[in-house]
Amino acid sequence: MENAELLQKIAWNVVQGRIEAEDEGFDEGLEGQPAVTELVTEALDKGVAPADILVAGLTDSMTVVGDKFEKGEYLIPDMLAAAEAVGAGMDILTPHLLRDGVESKGRFVIATVAGDLHDIGKNIVSIMVKGAGYEVIDLGVDVPVAKIIAAVKEHQAPFLGLSALLTTTMRNMREVIDQLKAEGLADNTRVCIGGAPTSPEFASEIGADVHCADAFAAIDWLKTRGAGVA
Repeated sequence: MENAELLQKIAWNVVQGRIEAEDEGFDEGLEGQPAVTELVTEALDKGVAPADILVAGLTDSMTVVGDKFEKGEYLIPDMLAAAEAVGAGMDILTPHLLRDGVESKGRFVIATVAGDLHDIGKNIVSIMVKGAGYEVIDLGVDVPVAKIIAAVKEHQAPFLGLSALLTTTMRNMREVIDQLKAEGLADNTRVCIGGAPTSPEFASEIGADVHCADAFAAIDWLKTRGAGVA
């Protein structure tokens, strides 16, 4: 029962967006109390399985965050704070997961396309995909087509995420997909796109596999259509 309560505390602190004890959180009076990093470390010290911490403590808690976001209770900065808490927990957990032989579900390259410097949405997707058990290669922002293609090749990535927040940079997504096809990579790499000006229609138009409105849609896609890609 003690371990279950500890996992609940980790999950609750993720929802609060608290990484370390000095963080305030969304509710009052939390500063100074153990947060995600301290609680994950404590759970490991007590012998809780890293995989249990990953699922019950970190990943599942983002479902609560997603519900709050959909209801308008959380804004994007709140969701980002929770995602960063998951990322901090993952940094501690990853060596233990590897030691236990918990294999990556696949490599996921992600980038904001050339000409675009926006990264909040990309960062949330990156952290959540990592928390879902994928190896994430985050190329950052304003990434040229050639660099994205090179990363897909180098890592033999079955998944590629492209982000854009400007209508003027959306066309660069098409260039990436066209180049994937030209180099014979399209059959083995599934592409999801996202960002405010994008849409399912645009994804279909440029040959992307799916449009993901947010990080939760990306996770759902990976669980279903994304699954099973070699």
